[in-house]
Amino acid sequence: MPYRPSAQFKKTLIGTGVTLVLAGLNAPATFGFAKERLHDYRTSRPEYQARYGSWEVMDVPSQYQTNAIHAALLRTGKVLLIAGSGNKQDQFDAGTFVSVLWDPATNTFKRVDTPDDLFCAGHSQLADGRLLVAGGTARYEQLDGEVERAGGAMRVKNENPDEPRTFPEGTRFRAPDGTEYASAFPVLVPRADKTVDEDGEVTITAGEARVFVEAVEEGPQAVTEEPAQYEIVGLKGKEADNLYGLAEKINLDKQDFQGIKESFEFDPVAEKYVPVDPMDKARWYPTLVTMPDGKVLSVSGLDEIGEILPGDNELYDPRTKKWSTAAKRYFPTYPALFLVEGGKLFYSGSNAGYGPADEGRVPGIWDVGANTFKEVGGIKDPDQLETSSSLLLPPAQDQKVMVLGGGGVGESAKSTDRTAIVDLTEESPAYRAGPELPEPTRYLNSVILPDDTVFTTGGSRDYRGRGNSDILAAQIFDPATEEFREAAAPEVGRNYHAEALLLPDGRVATFGSDPLFADKDNTQLGVFEKRVEVYTPPYLHGGRAERRPVVGEGPTELERGAEAVYRTPDAGRVTKARLMRPSAVTHVTDVEQRSVALGLRKEEGRVTLTVPDDRSLIPPGWYMLFLTDEEGTPSEAKWVHLP
Repeated sequence: MPYRPSAQFKKTLIGTGVTLVLAGLNAPATFGFAKERLHDYRTSRPEYQARYGSWEVMDVPSQYQTNAIHAALLRTGKVLLIAGSGNKQDQFDAGTFVSVLWDPATNTFKRVDTPDDLFCAGHSQLADGRLLVAGGTARYEQLDGEVERAGGAMRVKNENPDEPRTFPEGTRFRAPDGTEYASAFPVLVPRADKTVDEDGEVTITAGEARVFVEAVEEGPQAVTEEPAQYEIVGLKGKEADNLYGLAEKINLDKQDFQGIKESFEFDPVAEKYVPVDPMDKARWYPTLVTMPDGKVLSVSGLDEIGEILPGDNELYDPRTKKWSTAAKRYFPTYPALFLVEGGKLFYSGSNAGYGPADEGRVPGIWDVGANTFKEVGGIKDPDQLETSSSLLLPPAQDQKVMVLGGGGVGESAKSTDRTAIVDLTEESPAYRAGPELPEPTRYLNSVILPDDTVFTTGGSRDYRGRGNSDILAAQIFDPATEEFREAAAPEVGRNYHAEALLLPDGRVATFGSDPLFADKDNTQLGVFEKRVEVYTPPYLHGGRAERRPVVGEGPTELERGAEAVYRTPDAGRVTKARLMRPSAVTHVTDVEQRSVALGLRKEEGRVTLTVPDDRSLIPPGWYMLFLTDEEGTPSEAKWVHLP
C-alpha cells in the first residue's frame, strides 16, 4: 500500500509554503524550518527506516535525568547509569552521588543509593551477574592559576613494628621552618617491618603511606621545592620519633583529580551496591577486565595524590571479595584491553588520556602470566589513539580487533578518520588500514550487533565538541566486506562522557555527552546532555520485527564444550546463534562487549547449539543468546549463564 501523507502533514506543507511567501527578509530561517520538517518526513517513511534505521528520544522524567558517565547492561535487562558527582564540583562538595536504573522494556526509572563518588570508576561483569565497580573520585582537579594553597604528596612513615597508625583527615604536618600543612584525607600507615638475621642483628624498615596535604595558610609563602622531614603536630616523645612525614616538594602547580580505593559489587536483583574489600591503590580512570578464571584485573588510574600509577595493577577474586597484587605494567588511563586467545590481553592503543604522550601508548599483546609485552605496529596516526574507539570484531573467534578514529593527546584539536584492523591469529600481527570514517572523529561509540555488524555513532571532530563540532551521523560496519554503510543520523550530539550499548531487544541506547562549550565561538559553557536516545536498526523495520525468530524453551545454565537444545518454531530459517556479553562502558572504553559464535544444528522445531570450551574466548558470566535468520533479523535475547 503506497504511503499517503496525513491531513495534518498536508496542512503543515501548505502552512510552510505560505510562511515562505510571507517571510520576506526572514527567508533563510523559514527555509531552515521547512528543511527540518522535510527531513522529519523523509526519515519517518517506512522505506527509509528499512534501509537506515530510526532514532527515538526517550521520555525521561526530570527527577531521573542524570549525568550518565558510565552505563552497564545488567542481567535483568536493566541499564545502570552511574553519574557519581557527574563532573560537577558542587555536587562533589555536597556529597551528592547519583545512580539511576533504567528499564528499557518499560522505559521506567529508579534512583539507587550511591555510597561513594563513583565518577570515573572502572567496572566489569562478574561471573554471577553482579557488576564490579572500583575506584572513583577523591578530589577534583585545580587548574593552573586556581590553586590557592600549596599542595603535594606527603609520605607518612611509621618506624614502630608493633602497630599500624591511622591519622584522620586534617592531621597537621609541620615543616622545619614552622609552616603547617593539613592532610586532605584519612591515612592508614602500616607497621614497620622487623627482621632478624642469623647474627641476631635487627633491621627495621619503616611502614609508609602517602597522603595529599595542603598548606593551612593561602599564598606562595608555603611553597617549598626542598626535600624535608615534617613532624606530626600533637605527637610527643617516642611517638614523634617513630611517626613523621617526608615531602619532596609542595607547590602551587596544577593539581589533578585524585582516586579512591573503594570497591563495590552492584547486585542486579537487590538493586543496590554492596561494599567489598578496597583496592590497595587508589584509582581514577582505571580499566577493569575479566580474566578467563572470572577474576578481574584492575589497571592504571590516577592515585590518591593525582599521579598516574607506574604499573601497579591488582587482581580481584569474586570468591574471597579481596584484591591481590598482579603483574606490573604501565598503561595510560582507561586503556582498552581485550581478553584474547590463550588468556592474554591485547592493548589496542585506545585510551582516555592521562599519562605522558611518549609512554605506554604503543599497541601490543600482554601475556599477563609471563608479564611480557609484544608490540604491534602498522597503525596510521599513532599519535591520535587517545579517545579512539576499539572493539573485538564479531565473531570473537576471528580474533580481530578494530580501532576507529581518535584524537591527539590532551586538549589537542587533532582528530583522525583512520580505522585499522589487526588479525591476532597471524604469526606477526600488525595493523592494516580499514575503511576511512566519513570525517575525522574522536569519542566515537561502537556497538556490536547480533547480525555480526558494528554500529558506530556520534563523536566530535575537536576536543570535547569544541567549535560546535559534534558529528550527527552514524554508520554500520560489516566485518565481512570491511565496508561502512550509512545509518540514520541521531538527533542528539555525543562527545566526551558519552556511552552506547546493545539492549536485549536488539536496539542500541545512547547516553551522556559533556561538551566544553555550548556555542560555535566557544564563549558559553557547555551543558551535560541528559537525554536518552535509542536507535532501532534496519533489521527491526520493514515488517521484519514481526518475523523475528523466537528463542523458546531451553536451559539457562550452559557448559563449555557442551550442547544445549532450544525450542523454536523458526528453526528452518535460523542461520546464526550468538552469545553476546553485556556492555559496561565509559569514556568510549568497552572491553566487556563480545559476540561469540555457537555451533548450530537445526531440526524440526528446535536448534542444537554447541558452546566453545575456551575460557579466554568466553569468560564466565551472563550472556544474551540471539538467534538470527537469513535476513539478518535477530530474536529477542534469552539470558543464559556460563558459571
